[in-house]
Amino acid sequence: MAAEFPHSVLFCCDHNAVRSPMAEGLMKKFYPGQVYVQSAGVHSDLDVDGFAVAVCEELGIELHRHQSRSFDDLKDWGDDISSYDLIIALSPASQRQALELTRYYHLEVEYWPIMDPTGIGETRDAKLDAYRQARDQIITRMQARFGPSSS
Repeated sequence: MAAEFPHSVLFCCDHNAVRSPMAEGLMKKFYPGQVYVQSAGVHSDLDVDGFAVAVCEELGIELHRHQSRSFDDLKDWGDDISSYDLIIALSPASQRQALELTRYYHLEVEYWPIMDPTGIGETRDAKLDAYRQARDQIITRMQARFGPSSS
């Protein structure tokens, strides 16, 4: 059974270039208007990954305009981490960072162990399959946590 639906969710991963932008896009598609959702990374040194863009486009989710941002960027841009109801970490490094940043707040941090597809596959098709697998892992966890999609 799905847990209580939050008002705001922050997804995070290592670089905010693959898993967390996919999760942000999926959440916006599946639960439109129900939740404020953003994403961030431990670092923001990479652009959104082209394979992540491609596998999300298969579901009608546009990621190519996503601008990567870090936890520091959130603060610099005036987005207070304490204003989120829930932080979902998709990598061990982002979980550690989220727990460190929220240690003085009453804020829930969940860890979803989503595979990092970036080093998997030799051919374009094999790489796309790995990214689809990560995307589908996010979808499975999301629907288990928040219930069936409303779209």
